[in-house]
Amino acid sequence: MSRVSPESSALEQPGRNLGLLDVFHRRYLLSLIVRKEVQIRYRGSVLGWMWSYVKPLVQFVVFYVAIGVFLGMNSRVDFFPIYLLAGITVVTFFNEAFSNGTRSLVDNAALIKKIYLPREMFPVSSMLIAAVNTIPQIIVVVVIALFFGWAPSAIQIGAILLALLIVSVLATGLGLLFGAINVTFRDAQSFVEIIVMMAVWASPVMYQWEMVADAVPNWLFVLYRLNPLTPAVELFHYGIWFPLDPGGAQPLPDLALFSIIALALALVLLVIGQSVFRRLEGRFAQDL
Repeated sequence: MSRVSPESSALEQPGRNLGLLDVFHRRYLLSLIVRKEVQIRYRGSVLGWMWSYVKPLVQFVVFYVAIGVFLGMNSRVDFFPIYLLAGITVVTFFNEAFSNGTRSLVDNAALIKKIYLPREMFPVSSMLIAAVNTIPQIIVVVVIALFFGWAPSAIQIGAILLALLIVSVLATGLGLLFGAINVTFRDAQSFVEIIVMMAVWASPVMYQWEMVADAVPNWLFVLYRLNPLTPAVELFHYGIWFPLDPGGAQPLPDLALFSIIALALALVLLVIGQSVFRRLEGRFAQDL
């Protein structure tokens, strides 16, 4: 008869987990949740995944005509629809991941009260689902940019990946933080809706950063660049829009430095979000 070592037979305290590490130890369960939610998104739809490509194409046409032609931005900013669509891609990814992460625990209340699994699974899966939904929009932006002669360098490709990494970490951290608070105080969801509404204007999406630099004091412009979404959007512009050689355009000042700061801030928010999540986790089943 084989003998069981003390290490393998040690009992663990119920409900005890390693936080985010435990989520990735259960990668298969995480992939099942992501796959299920992505399939539900287009269930009963005739076009299915095609809608993910149709929507950004329609956005491009609308931006080109409404803002580019009618408001004259095409004559002021070279390749303005691509500039706009690239920025909106980043902000849409953040908004979807953050909003869904905040609601994820409440939306899965029945599952949380029935079985034990790492609760962090839900905000993390919300970010991954948003990432999957963003991929078609990135493909559309890249294909349109290729039509206009997009030929990025390795550094510019790296800038795109860094932008997505910053947004992923930032949205996960905020999703953990506000998702945990939202279980007890549902006002958090309304507060998040305000943040999401402001996100598109708090970063250079509808406008260029030069307009902010010219309109505000230097210290306020520094605060503007400390917003993690600002360098994330500009990194995406650097990878998608700048290879098209827009005349006279300059990257955000100290973009590399503020990108590193943005990633560091996102990691700090991830640690804070995980800490608050672990502190409030014991109340989830009761409050839900």
